[in-house]
Amino acid sequence: MIAYEAAEWTELFVAAAGAAAALAGLVFVAVSINLKPILADPTLPQRAMQTVLMLLIVVVISIVALLPGQDHVALGIELAVVTTVYWAGLTLTSRSSISANGNPRSWLIGRLLVLALGAVPLLVGSISVMVEAGGGLYWIAAGIVGAIAGGVTNAWVLLVEIQR
Repeated sequence: MIAYEAAEWTELFVAAAGAAAALAGLVFVAVSINLKPILADPTLPQRAMQTVLMLLIVVVISIVALLPGQDHVALGIELAVVTTVYWAGLTLTSRSSISANGNPRSWLIGRLLVLALGAVPLLVGSISVMVEAGGGLYWIAAGIVGAIAGGVTNAWVLLVEIQR
């Protein structure tokens, strides 16, 4: 079935890895341009790290999926391990980057949604690929789109919104 065979998704993974790597480079440029104001805010360095993680996970997921000769169980396990490490990185950086101190609750909810855009579908997809039921790589594709959207959203904050 196409939803569980990574070989059928090669072009998506190649395109996603290239796009995410290019966007990660732009994040580094955005951070270097606004380094002083980013370092002046206690939450923004971690947010910059989360942004890089959101784009890096797309590259790593794509590389894992492009490894030849894997069956769906091996791929699902690898995706689950990578996604779990990603979740851990987001969680560790969230302690100070998601702060309700003085910010409206809607900001906190928005920040959590941005983080979940990629993480939740990737986790669901990992399990789905492993058990070969429930949508498989379609969830991974949704997670890739979500992670890129979250990374671009954060990059916008780091490049433009920080100047307001």
